[in-house]
Amino acid sequence: FFRVSTFSTLNPHLVSSVSQHALGGVVEVNEGAESVLLPCIYSGTPPEDPLLIWTRSDLSPTFVHLRREKGDDLKNQNQRFRNRTSMNPDALDTGNFSLTLRKPEQDDGGNYSCSISDGREERNLKQIHLKVKVQPQRVHRTPQEMIGYDPCTLVLYGYYSFNPT
Repeated sequence: FFRVSTFSTLNPHLVSSVSQHALGGVVEVNEGAESVLLPCIYSGTPPEDPLLIWTRSDLSPTFVHLRREKGDDLKNQNQRFRNRTSMNPDALDTGNFSLTLRKPEQDDGGNYSCSISDGREERNLKQIHLKVKVQPQRVHRTPQEMIGYDPCTLVLYGYYSFNPT
């Protein structure tokens, strides 16, 4: 049926929420966060010579991250994810196939698939929709940059903050 699990963190640069429904889930993160975790847990027995596959079907190549028994296989990885993805080293032993994506950008938003393959058949384990939220940037100006601004406007809108640096 329906299972929802949600969590929040105090740090706005980390994942702000995760909700799950059947094979799917939504993960939200603020752009510029240190990283975001795309969850994928497998409770079955891995096949012989397993291949863990994270993909995003709207990209070419579609591969976000691949893991073999001997380690990561990133030669066919989409270059936009180069040096930004990782999985736990013991993923095949623990069944925790979750993917960490470092420094998420707005263009990283989309639908990700986690699957396992034995080289012949591929089993889809999880669909994740990643939403990368752009945070409005607050304008901080030095007193030197404020020359020419109407002081009433500065007070009314709260843009003026004195920072003697």
